[in-house]
Amino acid sequence: MVELLGLTAGLFALFVSFGFMVGVFFGFFGMGGAFLVTPALLILGYPAPVAIGSTMTFVFGTAIIATLKHHDAGQVDYRLGALMFVGITLGIELGSRLVFGLEVLGIANLVVSVAYVLLLAAIGLLFTKNALEADSDEKTESAEATENADSDDDVPAIARRIKSYNIPPMMRLADGSTASLWTISGVGGGVGVVSGFLGVGGGFVRMPAIYYVIGTPLAVAVGTSLLGGLLSGGVGAFTYGRAGVIDLGIVTALLIGSALGARIGSSATAYVNEADVTIYFGLMLLLASVAVGLSELADWLARPILDQLSFVLLIGSSLLVCSMILYHGALAVRRGAGDPTEADK
Repeated sequence: MVELLGLTAGLFALFVSFGFMVGVFFGFFGMGGAFLVTPALLILGYPAPVAIGSTMTFVFGTAIIATLKHHDAGQVDYRLGALMFVGITLGIELGSRLVFGLEVLGIANLVVSVAYVLLLAAIGLLFTKNALEADSDEKTESAEATENADSDDDVPAIARRIKSYNIPPMMRLADGSTASLWTISGVGGGVGVVSGFLGVGGGFVRMPAIYYVIGTPLAVAVGTSLLGGLLSGGVGAFTYGRAGVIDLGIVTALLIGSALGARIGSSATAYVNEADVTIYFGLMLLLASVAVGLSELADWLARPILDQLSFVLLIGSSLLVCSMILYHGALAVRRGAGDPTEADK
């Protein structure tokens, strides 16, 4: 059987395709989709440390590509990213130690999978709920949002409330507002633990945290989240690389696909109204939660068919969201709509 970097030709092609979809998510949402890679590797039977270490190395490579694209658009707050870095580093070290400790006990795969089910479900519900609320309020608020795009109206109410508590030291952000260093450090540390424990860049937690807790405009939250993914991915790759658990064949195949996907996803932000696809992203997270749960049930009930169903559900939901981004992007370009709001008219 023909092998490429230790993978069969079919498996290599699968990872390249999956990498493309993850790259699109990474560039468009600033949240990657790398959180889908670790569950996929677990479903395919890879040990938890290998799945986590390989995913974090992949996150590092993909984040470089997507961050550069958002840098060109001026959507990266480097000061905020640097302030979060210390917390991210400490959190990743703690998260990775937890994984290796659970591996010694022989329960790492189970605990990581359960954590994925709960976290994906919670964030999926948050995104779906917010997308539905945004859609119902869109008609009454669209004109005001356009006039105040650079004001605090681009920051969620909960973030404005948190920022109203001035707990020194206060740090100035790129948009001119301020945030407590304690808030920034807390977000960085929490995201770091998630990254080190679940083997993700943490973007699906980091981007909402930067937007809803620290309170930056959405575009800046996406770009800065990507920078955080670059930092956390680099630290995670180093941490797991020292343990020799990174599968370079998997990483290479994923990076080949994501190199193109990340550029396309980043470019799509200039044309696609995020509200058009956010609800699909939330539903994808919910389906991913179900997929991981089915995988665990397959082990408990000794039903391989559930494993196959979980993998199809994971890949299928990813393909759906990726297709919606590409569809709306192609539609906007065809209409010559450089402004996302124009694409919906």
